[in-house]
Parts: sequence; C-alpha cells; structure tokens
Amino acid sequence: MNPVAGLGGAVALKGSDGTDIQARALALGAVPRAAERAAAALRALRARRPDVLVRTVAGPMGEDSARAAGVPYRLAHRPPATSASTGASATGAADTRAAVSALGEVDLLLFAGGDGTARDVLDAGPRPPVLGVPAGVKVYSGCFAVSPAAAGATAAGFDGRTVDAEVVDLDEEGHRAGLVGARLYGTLRVPAARERLSGRKTGSSAAPPGSAESIARAVVAGMRPGTAYALGPGATTLAVGRALGLALTPLGVDVVRDGALLAPDVTEQRLHAIAMSQVTHGVLSVIGGQGFVIGRGNQQFSPRVLAALAGVVVLATQQKLAALGGRPLLVDSGDPRADAAFEGHVRVVTGHRESVLYRISSASEELS
Repeated sequence: MNPVAGLGGAVALKGSDGTDIQARALALGAVPRAAERAAAALRALRARRPDVLVRTVAGPMGEDSARAAGVPYRLAHRPPATSASTGASATGAADTRAAVSALGEVDLLLFAGGDGTARDVLDAGPRPPVLGVPAGVKVYSGCFAVSPAAAGATAAGFDGRTVDAEVVDLDEEGHRAGLVGARLYGTLRVPAARERLSGRKTGSSAAPPGSAESIARAVVAGMRPGTAYALGPGATTLAVGRALGLALTPLGVDVVRDGALLAPDVTEQRLHAIAMSQVTHGVLSVIGGQGFVIGRGNQQFSPRVLAALAGVVVLATQQKLAALGGRPLLVDSGDPRADAAFEGHVRVVTGHRESVLYRISSASEELS
C-alpha cells in the first residue's frame, strides 16, 4: 500500500507524488485515505473468504490496514519507519518495488494507490497477477477495481483467469500546469472480471466538433442568478468556462456565480464553506471509458460537500455514454451512504436542449 496515495486530491494539488507535495498537502489539512480504502478491500475479501491469509508489509504499507480489517496476516517485508516530520510514511517508489519482490509468489497481489503506484508495481515485474485498490488522485489505468469493495470481492472469487490491463500515468508537474496527456507504460495481468474493473480512461477526441460547446451552451442557459456553480475538472466543463468568457483551472474545481469567477481552484474545505453559505450546484463531467462522475480526480467533492450541494449537473457527450456499452455511471466518494444517495437514474446533459436519463450507481454496489 502507498500510504500517501490520494493525499493531494482534496486540497487541489492534483496528485501526491513527491515528498514536497506530500508535506504541502498535510500542511493544507489533507487527511490520508489510502489505509482505510485498503482496509475496506480486505474486509470485503474476508467476508467472502474467512479462511484467507494475507501476506503483507509491515506498518503503514499494509500491516496497519490488515489489522484494521481484522484479517489474519503474515509479514513478508519491513519498510523504513514513519517520518516524524511529516507524519507520513517515508517510503517511496523503491520501497514499493522491494515490497512487490518480497511478497513473491502469492495467488493475487493487491496494491492500494493510484497510477504512480501502478507504475512502481509494473517496474518491479510482479510474477503473480495483480489488482489495484483505487486510492489515488489519478486512477486512469485499467488495472484497478472500480472500488475497494469490488477489489476485495474480485480477489475472493479469483479463479486464476487473467487478462492484460494497461498502466498509464500523467506527468504530475505538467498535470498541475493543465497539460493533460496520459502515457502508456505497459500492461499487468489482472483477474478476468471486466464488470469489476474500472478500465482505462479514454479521451474525448472521438466526439464530433462542437459537442462540448453544445453542452456548454445548455449549462450556461440553465444557470440561475445568484446561484453558485462548482465546475469540476474535464474538457466539457472547460467549455462551460469558455462559454462564460472565463479561463478555468484545467484540472481543478472552480466556482462561478452570475457569469463571474467566484473562487478559482478551490480545495475541499473552501468548496464546503461556499456550499454551506449559499446555494451551490455541482457541474461534473463523466470520465471517458470508466464512467466515473465522482471520486476520480475530483476529490474536492467529498461526502460532506455532496451533502451540502443543492444539486448536481452531469455532462457527457452521446459518444461517451455510448462507449460505456450500457454500464452505469459510477460514484466512489469514499462514503457508502453518500454514494447510495445517487443510486437510480440521473439526467445527463448531452447537448443544447438535449439530455438523457442514465443509470448511476455506487461503485461498491457493482458486485454481482
């Protein structure tokens, strides 16, 4: 487990790579979330396989989560001690690679993190098949389960059949500067459980010219005077900004009101304060190929923020919805109760005066 995975998401740092970013995230009030997500996967595993024995790594790289989940475990490796200066694990990419090597021949190697962690696992050349527990800011690779619970359920039912899944990652420095471009690093063998895997994120290049602009016109036309709108990351929401004559943060969350920028690149804390003080709607785009609306790159929309919003507007081109092949849109906020509130159908704006009702589900419910 990468103990600092996802640390920079809610505080608008757009990633967690690098000790300086991790220290900055903690200084901004970020709360580590990877340990609980790893524990949730292990609880789901043990619920289906009470006889399971987990091999893991000492301390915050796995042992702490195994204890929290009440899963019997055996240590295979000891990483460096926790850093007293930051309160975060002092482990890095080399420790992840060492841990993968130390775990050796297991039935299935579970790792908790994001795309950077997936790259480290790939670099270690794992012998067994692997499965990612989504815990990072960026989770665009195809080797991750749709949720921690789905990872545990998939591990419990693993029958040895595998498929290849792509590992992709973004340059975080360019990512923070708004330069988006995923690079393919290789493939990992994962369980053949397509319905429980998130799949690789795909871009919007296949959409006809003008699709995003058409959606943007519809959103702007529906904006109410005196109401705040929190625009999540994505090419479609950037088009909303262009329609308003505003330059939005490419991969951040910006709040607009009455056609003007109210608060740029907000943190979760700032967004919550805005939503509690005035009527605020969330405007969220769908991640192509995966179908996620909440929980991938927009951790500012936390469970408490979602509860404070007056409503949520979902945006997607018709081509993006069609590419899902009937699979639902997904929500993975980290709180099952918050996710369950979205269960059912949501109206998705697909163009000017065009919308469709589409099924939306908690990522943890897609386990059948």
